Amino acid sequence: MGKKLWGAVVGLVVVAAAGGGVVYLRVHGLSARAKPSALEVWVARRVRDLATPSSVRDAANPVRPTELVLAEARDHFADHCAVCHGNRGDGKTMLGEGMFPPPPDLRGPATQGLTDGEIMNIIRNGIRFTGMPGFGGSDEDNWKLTHFIRHLPKLSEEERTLMNEINSLEGKPNEHAH
Repeated sequence: MGKKLWGAVVGLVVVAAAGGGVVYLRVHGLSARAKPSALEVWVARRVRDLATPSSVRDAANPVRPTELVLAEARDHFADHCAVCHGNRGDGKTMLGEGMFPPPPDLRGPATQGLTDGEIMNIIRNGIRFTGMPGFGGSDEDNWKLTHFIRHLPKLSEEERTLMNEINSLEGKPNEHAH
């Protein structure tokens, strides 16, 4: 009798969750412009964690973070990544604001709390079902970008100016960007 009762309870929970999901979709739709709920963010992060092999997660960055390495990675980021992530790394771009899920603030704890291996894996392979493509590229370049992402919270105005010279995302001097 206990197994039947347990099965019935599990069945009711599944039906209730599915019904709640249908109601949520009918009310909110599937707009890419809506901010993801806390539950969506939690589920997406757990799935991403499951999809990252532990050997990748635990990989150490073999590239030394010299000034040249950071400069090369900064220029690469400005040219290839900032269109979605912004020169500051905050994801506040015209492209980024229309994506679901939106690009994360790379300076924040959700990204800075990842291991170097996790960051490099995301750069190389992307994140399925998001706007983050897998760029492939050489491992050395991806490790350099990993260092730059770690550097974003300390990005100077001079570095942002250099990035803007590459991509003009923040407009020309004395001009407002969109």
